[in-house]
Amino acid sequence: MDDIRKQRADEIICLGDVATLGPQPGEVLLKLRELNCTCILGNHEEALLDMESALDFQIAPPLIPALYWCLEELQDEDLAYLSDFKNTYDLKLGGEFSLFCYHGSPRSTTDIMLSTTPMAECARMLGDLKSALLAGGHTHIQMRRQYENSILINPGSVGSAFPRVFSKGETPFLQPWAEYAVVNFGNKNLDIDMRQIPFDTSELKEIVAKTDIPIKDWWLQQYD
Repeated sequence: MDDIRKQRADEIICLGDVATLGPQPGEVLLKLRELNCTCILGNHEEALLDMESALDFQIAPPLIPALYWCLEELQDEDLAYLSDFKNTYDLKLGGEFSLFCYHGSPRSTTDIMLSTTPMAECARMLGDLKSALLAGGHTHIQMRRQYENSILINPGSVGSAFPRVFSKGETPFLQPWAEYAVVNFGNKNLDIDMRQIPFDTSELKEIVAKTDIPIKDWWLQQYD
């Protein structure tokens, strides 16, 4: 947050998946409300708001207990806040230039777009969007790539869960930094700064140790 403040951004946009796997879900939502930022609905928010369909929103079975734990930690006003998250958000940058935001894709929170996703598959997910900059989340993997006449980015994960890196066995482990992107636009020039900010992993582990989150043991194995 200190690094974000230094950027003096005109607007902060959160691309979803904000609370369900971390040790402080209520505190995260309070911080988002304090920032008064635009928030995009992620598949984890959809799952919290419709627990019976959690598997349909790509919540892996081992994470379901953590989802229920998160639900118990939140208040009715928190769930009401989540229900107001936007499906998409179109921010005008100037002239004909705009930043179009979503979670997985404009059509679904569970669509996956990676640097290796074929152009034809991206086209099926993005439809006829013509924005200069397209920004999505979901994978938690920082990315920038060209898509037709647009730039397609994923800012990664600003929270500790997860800047995601996979081992050879496809088991995710965490990196000791938070990720986000800064977009500057002026005089028809677009600048994108993909940032990685280290944080105190020992402090995070102390916070996790004081909770009873069901994935506590996994958390405490990270950052060794």
